[in-house]
Formats: sequence, structure tokens, C-alpha cells
Amino acid sequence: MSHSAPSSTLLRLPVLSLVSVGMIFGLTYGLSTPLLTFSLLDHGYGPHLIAALAMMHGVGVLGIAPFLPRLAGWAGPRKVLLVALACTAVTLVLFPIVPSVWFWFPLRLVLGMATESMLIMSESWLNQSTDDSNRTRTMGLYSALMSSGFAAGPVLLTLVGRHGMAPFAICTVFVLAAFTLVSMPWMHAPRPERPAHSGLWRYIGLAPIAICVTLLMAMLEAASSAFLPLYALHMGWTERQATLLLSVMLLGAIVLQTPLGWLADRLKNPRALLIGLGTASTLGALLWPAAISTPALAYPLLFIWDGLFAALYTVAMSVVGSRFSGGDLVSVYAATSLAWGLGSFAGPGMAGSSMAFSPASGLPLFVACACGLFTLLPVFLKNRA
Repeated sequence: MSHSAPSSTLLRLPVLSLVSVGMIFGLTYGLSTPLLTFSLLDHGYGPHLIAALAMMHGVGVLGIAPFLPRLAGWAGPRKVLLVALACTAVTLVLFPIVPSVWFWFPLRLVLGMATESMLIMSESWLNQSTDDSNRTRTMGLYSALMSSGFAAGPVLLTLVGRHGMAPFAICTVFVLAAFTLVSMPWMHAPRPERPAHSGLWRYIGLAPIAICVTLLMAMLEAASSAFLPLYALHMGWTERQATLLLSVMLLGAIVLQTPLGWLADRLKNPRALLIGLGTASTLGALLWPAAISTPALAYPLLFIWDGLFAALYTVAMSVVGSRFSGGDLVSVYAATSLAWGLGSFAGPGMAGSSMAFSPASGLPLFVACACGLFTLLPVFLKNRA
């Protein structure tokens, strides 16, 4: 009996270390995006330059993703993850001390490459190291803490302010803490393996549901963060209420991931669960126009909706972890990162066009159509990941 507790603790330490990397990924993105936007506004730059700087993150993602499977196969996921964490820490320190905001463009590109490498290495490592009996619950915990990191970024700015070195330095300390955890002797990475196929396009055909759910998540996350507050303002909400609505929605993704992951591990029918979650997300979005006029209805609806919607990604990626391993698993994640980059570009434009077409119902209809189209995939692709 005396040896069971230490053994259990040692088994949990690698999981907790990798989950912490997911949270640091969310914190870095959630802090840097609004911080750099407000800093450019302080310098007198307009929305076009702000958008161009934001796009550099996506360029970094699209630039590094095709090479990550071979890097992981050559150096191993632990070395790639440590280099990514180190690059993130150095880049964060450089932002407030470089002499001109024009240096932020290459720094933002490097930050996009480094943080995407963090995400793919940590999530694929965790997925591969997790048993089928609790894989969805573990990935749900990873997703929940990553969402917590996204939410913690703006909170940190309100606590320490957005001027000077302080926000960058605090975020760097958290990154270095994650670096220390990954460096610990309990972190035994999976044996480096090269993928079975040389091109990422092959993995799109092997895991179409995972690729499409990532595209959907990126589209709607980028669209909702930009346009949900505007939608609420158009429907008569105050600015404070509209901001709170976005926070409540994100809170649903944080709180509901672990219990939904626990449920998914016990249902043992991921295809039916994906269809159910997709149908619920579609119908829930159609309820937005009816609920938005009453905050007492809108807050719980968006809380539950985003929790169910975010679970689509958790369930899909747990299926990927049960069907792929080694270099193939890293390649699937690299393909999903390309989908994420494309979705984050396309989502805001499509949502903006929908709202321009119908300010009262355009955004909910866009969200419902996107969720509905995705739900058709697990209906027709019965034996695909």
C-alpha cells in the first residue's frame, strides 16, 4: 500500500506537465493578441496594420506545420517541445525591448511557429501516451486548461496593466515553468517514428473528420471572438453585457470538457456522440435569436452551447489518438494545424458577410450552417477518423 501513492503520482506527473503546456499555449495567445493590438493603437496605427500583424501568427503556423512530423521523427517530441518553449520565452522578452514595432512582424511569425509547435507536440504526445479507457477525459482536461489559458490572458492584462515589461515578463515566467516541467526526468517521450506517408495531404484523407472539426473550431472561434459582442450590441446589449456574454461562453468550454470527456469514455460510440454534439450545436445556434433578447436565457444558452461545441474537438481527437500513433499521429496533428490556420483566416470574413446580410440573424445562421454541414460527415463517413 505504501508504494501505490508514489506510483500513482509518477504516472500523473507527465500528464500534468503536458496539460500545463496546453495552458501556456492558451495564455501566450490570449495575452499577446490583445496586448499587441492595443499597443499598435497606442502608436497610432489603424486596423489594417493590426490585421497584418495578426496574420503573421497564421503565416508562422502554416509555415512550420508541414515540417513538424519530420522534425519530431528526427529529434523526438521532447526536444522539439523544449526548443519551442525556449523560442516562445525569448520572443516574448524581445517584444517590449525592440526599437520599432516593425520588428514585431518577424517576432509574431516566430511566435506563431513556436506556439504551434508547442501545441502539436504536447497534444500528440499526450494523446499517444493516454490509455483508451480515459483518453477522451484526459484530452478534455487538456482542452479545458487550454481554454483557461485563453481566458487568463485578458485577466492578466487587467491585473498588471498592458504597459511596460510586466505582462510579457509574467507570461515568460509561466513559459519557463512549463519548460522546467518538460525537462524533468519523469518526461519519457514516445520513441521517435517517421510518418508512414510523406505528404500531409494523405492524412487529410485518412482523418477527414478530425481535419474538418479543427477547421470548424477555428472558423467559429475566430468569428465568435470578433462578432459575438457586436451581435449582442446590435441587439441592444450594453458593452459590459456583451463582453460578459463572450466570457460566459468561453467558461462553458472550460467547465464542461472534463465531464463530457468522462461521459464519452463510457459511451464507447464516438461516432454517435459526434452526431449528437453536432446536432445540438446546430439547434443551439438557431436558438440564439430567440434567447438574445433576454440575458437570463442567453447566458446559460451560450454557456451550454460552447461546452457542447468544444467537445466536438475533444471527441474527434481522442478517436485520432486511438487509431494513429508515432509519426502518423504527429502528421495528423500537423494537418489539423493547417486546417486551423485556414479556418482562422476564413471565419471572421464569412461571419462579417453574414452579419452584413442580416444583422439580427446572420451570425446564428452562419454558425448553425457550419455546424450542420460538419454533422453530415460522421453520418456518411462511418469508418473514418
